[in-house]
Amino acid sequence: MNFDEFVSLVSKVKNITLPAEQSHLKMVPPYREDLIKQQAGNILNARKAAVMALFYPNSSNQTYLVLILRKTYKGVHSAQIGFPGGKVEPEDKDLEYTALRETFEEVGVPIADITALKALTKVYIPPSNFYVSPFLGISTKTPVFIKQDEEVEAILEVKLQDFLDDNNLKTKQVQLQDKSEFNVPALELNNHLVWGATAMMLSEVKDLLKSVL
Repeated sequence: MNFDEFVSLVSKVKNITLPAEQSHLKMVPPYREDLIKQQAGNILNARKAAVMALFYPNSSNQTYLVLILRKTYKGVHSAQIGFPGGKVEPEDKDLEYTALRETFEEVGVPIADITALKALTKVYIPPSNFYVSPFLGISTKTPVFIKQDEEVEAILEVKLQDFLDDNNLKTKQVQLQDKSEFNVPALELNNHLVWGATAMMLSEVKDLLKSVL
């Protein structure tokens, strides 16, 4: 989709009620409820993070979404696809600023170039005990991406049409720390399978956009 057309339509999301759990449930792993029950005592003290679902024009003025492939490390989100974003720092004035700051740090898009259109539904992540606040944002400039080498393995530029295509709904087999295996719902984007909390948040973004595009 032409980015100018996208911008004129996506501005309508400001006045739309979030689909919230209705969207999340489409991509919820089957073991999530059990994990949340196990973490019940920790949820009240969960760490806070914020991420940005950033849409922008490429050099041909077509609409794209940026995602990142995280580095391989000893942690629960190793080598996973996610949004630019990260944990709240003491100096952050609010969650929106956290998402903006982390997007600049991880993929190099200046804070001044991003307009946050809407705060989306928060998602709790049991394995890492984070409450993540996603934001839907746009940059009207074509970004010159600069990846943060310490945390980002690769930057994924996803075409809007591919993101909205329901044919990209797949399943992925994942193994938990206790070695149990599950088939989980996933989105195939740029030859990567996206699942878990990121897929839940993407599902809400997708449903929100489909209501206005």
